[in-house]
Amino acid sequence: MPPRALIVDDEAPAREELRYLLEEASGDIDVQVVGEATNGEEALVLMRSLDYDLVFLDIRMPGLSGLEVAEQLRELPKQPKVIFTTAYPDHAVEAFDLAAADYLVKPFDADRLARALERALTAPAPARSEENPKNDDAAASAALRAPDPRDRLVRIPVQRDGRTMLIEGDAIVYAAAARGYSSLKLAEEKVLVSFSLNELERRLHGHFCRVHRSYLVNLRYVRELVPDFRGHLALVMNDRQRSRVEVSRRHARELRRRLGV
Repeated sequence: MPPRALIVDDEAPAREELRYLLEEASGDIDVQVVGEATNGEEALVLMRSLDYDLVFLDIRMPGLSGLEVAEQLRELPKQPKVIFTTAYPDHAVEAFDLAAADYLVKPFDADRLARALERALTAPAPARSEENPKNDDAAASAALRAPDPRDRLVRIPVQRDGRTMLIEGDAIVYAAAARGYSSLKLAEEKVLVSFSLNELERRLHGHFCRVHRSYLVNLRYVRELVPDFRGHLALVMNDRQRSRVEVSRRHARELRRRLGV
């Protein structure tokens, strides 16, 4: 029988896209998607009633997170191989600590998915060493330090005078939300793109961080963290204008963690 797969993602377009990519990527491996779940609780019900060979898990979902689901999978008599599919790269160490077969950061293509399938279905399941569990964290950290360059979309297309300009991710100081589009702050100018800020966040992962519902910043350009008169944080960016970016209370803790302060 072909490997049976379950897709777990709270967004219907993401589930549909993954089904499409699986058709493109499977090649000689005929993966059969026999279930979908919109949250972690649904996924556990399905996996306790049917044996799956593969589970594609989103990380951030209402209710149980993908990491919490993966933790509970250890109790199943037959444990499926887990491939995380997420827009957030920050949980990779935790994912590999849970013996994930692979960790795909959205957006990914069929070629990257094919490599994940091969790894999950042909390689033995990774076993965590009880004697030295730090080795698992070290291996995951090494994987993060040396990502596959094909895994990330690092350039953003900008339409200008009938031409398409490709903006390198590292050239973006920050992105700001605007009605119907987003503004990219570069060293010398601002340009408009048709992507929403959420879409930019999915594309510009790595050293980019959401600090406000209206701002996504390149952490490499953060010069200072300063409180404003209300006690909120603001960022001073290391561009020529010393731009200031507001930080919401909801995002302040994650920002401090990412910056190590």
